[in-house]
Order: sequence, then structure tokens, then C-alpha cells
Amino acid sequence: METRHYHLIGICGTAMASLAGMLAVQGHKITGSDENVYPPMSLELKRLGIPVNEGYNAENLCERPDLIVVGNAISRGNPELEYALNEKMYYTSMAAVVKENFIRGHHSIVVAGTHGKTTTTSLMAWAMEKAQAHPAFLIGGVAENFNASFRVTSGKYFVIEGDEYDTAYFDKGPKFMHYLPDTVILNNIEFDHADIYRDLEAVKFAFSRLINLIPSQGHLLAGWDSEIVRELAPKAFCPVISFGTEDGATWQATNIDFSGEKTTFTVCCEGRKFGDYQSPLVGMFNVKNCLGVIAASEVLGIDRQAVQAAMAEFQSVKRRMQVRGIINGITVIDDFAHHPTAVRETLAGARQKYSSQRLIALFEPRSYTAQRKQFQDDFTAGLLHADKIIIAGLFHPERYSKETAINPQEMIEQLTAQGREAEFIASPDEIVKTLAPQLRSGDVVVAMSNGSFGGIHEKLLRALNESLPAM
Repeated sequence: METRHYHLIGICGTAMASLAGMLAVQGHKITGSDENVYPPMSLELKRLGIPVNEGYNAENLCERPDLIVVGNAISRGNPELEYALNEKMYYTSMAAVVKENFIRGHHSIVVAGTHGKTTTTSLMAWAMEKAQAHPAFLIGGVAENFNASFRVTSGKYFVIEGDEYDTAYFDKGPKFMHYLPDTVILNNIEFDHADIYRDLEAVKFAFSRLINLIPSQGHLLAGWDSEIVRELAPKAFCPVISFGTEDGATWQATNIDFSGEKTTFTVCCEGRKFGDYQSPLVGMFNVKNCLGVIAASEVLGIDRQAVQAAMAEFQSVKRRMQVRGIINGITVIDDFAHHPTAVRETLAGARQKYSSQRLIALFEPRSYTAQRKQFQDDFTAGLLHADKIIIAGLFHPERYSKETAINPQEMIEQLTAQGREAEFIASPDEIVKTLAPQLRSGDVVVAMSNGSFGGIHEKLLRALNESLPAM
């Protein structure tokens, strides 16, 4: 393959940083720039030896790269993008590069849906690895079993997280439309990304287009507990295999038990017992994630015992219920939850795992969905799983009006009225200053944001460590 110089504008995005690493593995020269440089992707790029310019500047393109990859967070007015357009430089999207450089010619396994994509993609890749299929993969997070968010191999399979977010400023279609799907695991569909989709019908149309891409020899693994997935599945021109916890699914999880050190459940196929499984993951949503992988693995002919072992040995994904530290009996957890359902299921899973302990939820309204008024009641209901709740300030309040933005004070009043201890504290530093002295042994703190949350996890752990008596 001819080596090229790729420059990635917005290189610290989860998918963009992974693409940078994949291109480096192919032997290409990689440079990039970003203004939001924080872990885990900044650490991944440093580990890979890929230089990152902090801030956008036309001078970053002075070497005239062969190809510019424009991240989907980049919009007109960006100095590097404007320079590239004026100079008629060749540019494209992350998804298009992944398709042409890595997916074409391979069996593409696309994991899609509103929730659970990252965990399910990681679990699918790990199951195939345990079965010695050696898949290539691209995941929207760092899979702890691999300690990586990507891998390039010469194997038959490419496993990829199919994001429904838009591709680039010049391509407003979902990224997953580029991924040439052969096998699709579609977990669930809900309204999300209100900055991209005007309503639920627009979301449904996007996923129906993905289903329409699957070739007749491919397969759709359909999450049957999702009403919208059930509605759209008949549009497929390929076989549809359903999975879920409710009656009517071909693959069903039963006898689910969260009480032990690991979650255990029985899998039935067409009403007959298929096998018993255990997983360190918590929450009903993770049982469904596991079930989708088990069903897909059987369709693909992956060794059953290897899949069973993979479930038990799975180490999850960074920023998905990730324990960042335990100090003086106080557990601090980092989670990516930023949709009402994700907040609800994350805290419900934490409640199952830490049933006898005080559960404290820290919530940063950072994503477009997390900051919109239309989701306020749903977020409030999800936060009720915690004993104590602290809501931080909106990430970009100037983007919203009083009518369109969530109102944290109203949420606090509603939570307090339902017997919860709740308060609004705008900044992460103030949250740490207020919360740290209140914590006691046995407390579990779950910080939820799709961004860095101002480094609140490290700051809280540091404050707890400093409060320990001198030895």
C-alpha cells in the first residue's frame, strides 16, 4: 500500500484518535490537531507517538498533507478547514477512510443502537478473539481486555461500533451508512441526538436505512425488547434473528440473577436451553448486550465454549461503570451516561451491585440531549435511583434559551420532593470541595458525563487521599 500523510482535524475524538492509530499501523504519516485534549484518547495518541497540535491553526497544514480527515465536530470557521477549502486540498471523513482502508473486503459486523454500542462491540470483539478469529475492530472507547480502542489484522472479520451521529459537516448522514454491514447487532432505538435529528421519526428513518444496507446473505440481530426495533426489523432483506428478555424473542435470557459477585443468566434459543452464562457486568441492559453477542456468535459459527468464557472474562470498557479508585472505603466510578435511559440504567445497575451502600450521582449536562428541556423529566426520573444527587452546570448554556434548556433547579426541587438529597453545584471544583468532606466509608460515587467533567474523578480521589490521616 502506498504510504500517505494524513492530517486529522479533531484528532482527539474517540473515533478519530482510533483512526489515527489504525492509519499509523498501516505505515502512514499521521499528524493532527484538536482543542479538547483529555484522556483517555490523548493518552492513547501519546502512547502511539502521534503528534497533536493543541488548537487549530492554518500553519498546521503547511506540509500540505495528502489527505485531510475532517472530524464530525468540526464546522465552518475552523482555521484549518477554511485553509484546506481555500487551497482546494483533498479532504474526507473518518467514516469514509475506515470504509475504504479497513472494511472493504472484510466481513463487517456493525453494532448499532441508541445504547450499549461500545460495550457490545467490545464484547463481540473479545468473544471472537477467544475463539481465535483474530478480528480487526474499531470501538468508541478503550476495551480493557485489549487495552485498545482499535486493532488492525489480516483476519476475515471487522467489528465496528455503528454510530448514528452525523459523519461530517459536508455529510450529514449517519456514520454507520459507510460501514458495509454484513452482520448487524441492533440493540435498541430511542430518540437521541436532538441536535442532529428533529424527532423520533427522523431517528427511525436513519436506522431503517442501515437495515436496508444489509445484503440478503447477511443477518440482522434485532433487540426485541425495543418496540421500534421490532417495528423496523421487517424492512430487512436478510434473515432477522431476535434477542431479548421478553417473550417472543428467538434468543431469550432467563433466570437472571444479580445477587452474586457476577451476574448469571440462562440463555434459551427457540424455547430450548442453550447454555448458562456469567458476566462481571451489572444491570439488565448488559444482559441484553451479552445476549446479542451470543446470538450473533452462533450465527457466525463462533465456538460456543469460547464465547461462554469470553462473557465471564470480559473486563468492560473504560468510562463504562469504570471504578477509578477506592479510598477509605469510598468508591469513585466514571460513566459515559448522557441520555435519560443510560442514566437510569447505569444507576439501576449500580444500585443492584451496591445494594446496601449509599449511592451518590454526579451528573454533568454536557451533550445536546443532556441539556434539552424535553428530556428533563426523564433525567429526573433516572436520577431517583441514587440517594444523593448533585447536578452540575450546563456545558454550553449560551446554546439554549430558557424554553429549550433543562432547569437544574427545577430538577433539584422535584428530586427533593421525592425524598432525595439533591443540590445544584455549577463547577466540578466546587462539587469536589463540597462533597469530599461529606463522604464516608461505603459510599459509592457515580460521575456521569460524555466529556471530561473537569477531571472530577481525579480531583475527588485526590481530595479523599489528602484527607486521610498521616501515617
